[in-house]
Amino acid sequence: MNYRKFGNTGEMISALGFGCMRLPEYEKDEKWYIDEDKAIPMLHKAYENGVNYFDTAPYYCHHNSEITVGKALKPIREKVIISTKMPADTCKETADYRKRLEQSLRKLDTDYIDFYHFWGLSREEYDNVVLRLNLLEEAKRAKEEGLIKHISFSFHDKPEQIKYIIDTAEERGVPMETMLVQYNLLDRSNEEMIQYAASKGLGVVAMGPVGGGRLAAPTDLYTKLTGKPSISTYELAFKFVLGNPYLSCALSGMGTMDMVEKNLVIGSSKESLTEDEWAKLGESVENLKKFSELYCTGCAYCQPCPAGIDIPKIFNYYTYHNVYGLTEYARNEMANYIKKDGKTISNCKDCGLCENKCPQSLKIRDELRRVEGILSGV
Repeated sequence: MNYRKFGNTGEMISALGFGCMRLPEYEKDEKWYIDEDKAIPMLHKAYENGVNYFDTAPYYCHHNSEITVGKALKPIREKVIISTKMPADTCKETADYRKRLEQSLRKLDTDYIDFYHFWGLSREEYDNVVLRLNLLEEAKRAKEEGLIKHISFSFHDKPEQIKYIIDTAEERGVPMETMLVQYNLLDRSNEEMIQYAASKGLGVVAMGPVGGGRLAAPTDLYTKLTGKPSISTYELAFKFVLGNPYLSCALSGMGTMDMVEKNLVIGSSKESLTEDEWAKLGESVENLKKFSELYCTGCAYCQPCPAGIDIPKIFNYYTYHNVYGLTEYARNEMANYIKKDGKTISNCKDCGLCENKCPQSLKIRDELRRVEGILSGV
């Protein structure tokens, strides 16, 4: 496994981070559980092959991710880095910060959290919750008490707001130490701010390095650039993210052992893009725009839908059609989904909650109508 300096935190972080939002699950008696017989070996496999950064959050995997991550990593707690998140939008008063922190500590069954993120910040939430309730000062207090080691934030807003968050936190004497942002071949909007964050000493982790799986189709782009044998767009996407000198880690949400093994090979590879290859690949990103006609990363922030529509699943069916050309397969999958009483746009309550939560600002209701029409052959 390759390792990198994690900003000014003093940590060396694995180039591949384990995102714990897609651990294998099963449903029983209308309740969801993580399949720990599969999930825990996956987490151990990653650790045994050098991954030391594990990222979870309170709501991941139907609120069960932190529990399984804590159970899996407890025997090796001092040898790994655990990252989790604080949903600022649930804080109505200053004391709520400590309550959320203590909940995560209990679920993870640990005495401390290495990197505790203000979760999915926007400028509005940062101003109206974090600053107004003095949550930065609460984070500083928690750090002084040893409950967290580093103060971090993840981000979903216009890129220029990253600078505002970093600068104002520094001005208040509670500097941010690491940042988690979306970055991949399809979405380079945060690239300038990633460099700014690194210049201020922050460690930077990229989420969505393969665009929620959209970048998994074959390509000859690598061969055109290097003259070397062709590799999958999936691997190329990872190489692009890890080729950014201002990034410390590419965080991948892994749901199967096969995915873990595949990613371990990439994270351990000694063959990286040269600076020139990386620059040319960035310029060639227009060749991949066909993948982003409907750019849903599968993050599931739109879930649960009040009408029960599995939005990420339906959009994923569309990807089979749009990206891979597997139109018949996509339509069969959609038909099976409906046959099993899967909800569609016809069940929509038109509340707009999904669109308010979508990090990509997708017009989800319009897209569902369009996509379902295509998948039904209309």
